[in-house]
Amino acid sequence: MRGFLASSIGVTCAAALAVPLTLPATAATAATAATAATAATAATAATAATAATAATAATAATARPAPTAEAATSAGPAAEPYAPGSTQSLPLTPRTRAFGVPTEQGLLRPDVRPFSLVGVVWDNPDTELHGSVQVRTRTAGTDTWSGWQDVETHNAEHAADPGTAERASSRLRGATAPLWVGESDGVEVRVQTATDTRTSHPATPLPTGLRLELVDPGTAPAPPEADTPTTVSRADIAGTWHTNTVNTIDTIDTIESAEALAASAANAELAPLGATEIPELNQAQTEWELFTLRAGELMEAQQTKPYIGPRPRIVTRRGWGANESWRERKFAYTKKVKAAFVHHTASGNNYSCSQAPSLIRGIYRYHVKSMGWRDIGYNFLVDKCGNIYEGRAGGVAKPVLGAHTLGFNTNSMGIAVLGSFGASKPPAAGVKAVARLTAWKLGLFGANPRGKTYLKSDGGNLYRKGENVRLNVISGHRDGYATECPGGELYRKLGSARTTAARFQGR
Repeated sequence: MRGFLASSIGVTCAAALAVPLTLPATAATAATAATAATAATAATAATAATAATAATAATAATARPAPTAEAATSAGPAAEPYAPGSTQSLPLTPRTRAFGVPTEQGLLRPDVRPFSLVGVVWDNPDTELHGSVQVRTRTAGTDTWSGWQDVETHNAEHAADPGTAERASSRLRGATAPLWVGESDGVEVRVQTATDTRTSHPATPLPTGLRLELVDPGTAPAPPEADTPTTVSRADIAGTWHTNTVNTIDTIDTIESAEALAASAANAELAPLGATEIPELNQAQTEWELFTLRAGELMEAQQTKPYIGPRPRIVTRRGWGANESWRERKFAYTKKVKAAFVHHTASGNNYSCSQAPSLIRGIYRYHVKSMGWRDIGYNFLVDKCGNIYEGRAGGVAKPVLGAHTLGFNTNSMGIAVLGSFGASKPPAAGVKAVARLTAWKLGLFGANPRGKTYLKSDGGNLYRKGENVRLNVISGHRDGYATECPGGELYRKLGSARTTAARFQGR
């Protein structure tokens, strides 16, 4: 099923025209208290936010400079001029050869500008890297180098579905998963091809155009002074729309970009414009919201007994500092959410919860700027402390079309737990957050977390295109594609997540 597109500007205008919902007395008091601090902060988040991201947005809007002499050995863009929130893109060079074919490419640069996340990209997104990628980095401002760290090479299964506009983009590149290394200013990378043990020949040539991407996620925009008139509330907009339309629109447009306003407006039914988080609700408030927002869409069974978990607190894109000028302006939607696919980001576990927004900004930049995607691929992300973050733009309560499970992005959502869980156990707080999120989001669409559902494959290495596949409503990525994701340790926790999510729904 094709995703349909909605104009960002259309979403903005729709949000501006919408009169905010009024909660019943008990719910209104709780919801107001939960959002008061957020609204106060978010209401002043534009002037400084614009200033903080201006250099980045300008850089993102211009093409990368032509390759320098150093870059001439490999086709591809050279590094951007440095600014907080930028990418250095460095070509790799052959180090060893066997039978005339490069068997290792690499790079040693002890003098690079600060970065915190690394990955390797190459020209053709349909080419796989059969071999290994390892990096070691130097902690910024020190002489301390890390040991060699493995970078996950099998990343193509996290992608848009075949036949979609996003998959057909000429900007796409093949890529490894990104790896979080913390603030660093020196790097060495080595990429080695797999070798046929019988012949000692390279089993498969390395992809062409290998480049090392060094991502500085920058800092989140700081809120401006409290008395800066940066946000017009939905109530104000509704009250002045007919009498002062031009002034209202002009005021909003001077606050922030149309893209930033549209991303926030996509959640306007749940939180004030410019909010940095969507507050949690209790069970009664959540059920009231379900009946109010989706009254005409509910199935008969939902109207009789709404099985839905309390809405959890969700950090918005504004909250984690997304630069909305990077993504494509239009939002892409599917029809409904019948299943949730759980992933790990394979970006390592060496981050603190306070660094999670930076890590997400780094992944966002890597997905869009390095890999050529339209936006970050996941619909939601969860950190080790159980914080939930909005992923791909379009509205957390809506069926946003993601790029997370190749072949099964339609009528599903993707949740990525930050970290690597092949050998490491996932934190209990993260697993519980997955359960809370799925209990709510699946409940919006009447799905049972312990149930089964059918999704039609758009093609992959497990199921042919067009095949109707029976899956768990909460599945691991490996259930739809032959991959290690979400790691064996996290995959083993999905049964617990299903049971807990069903309990949150009152089943």
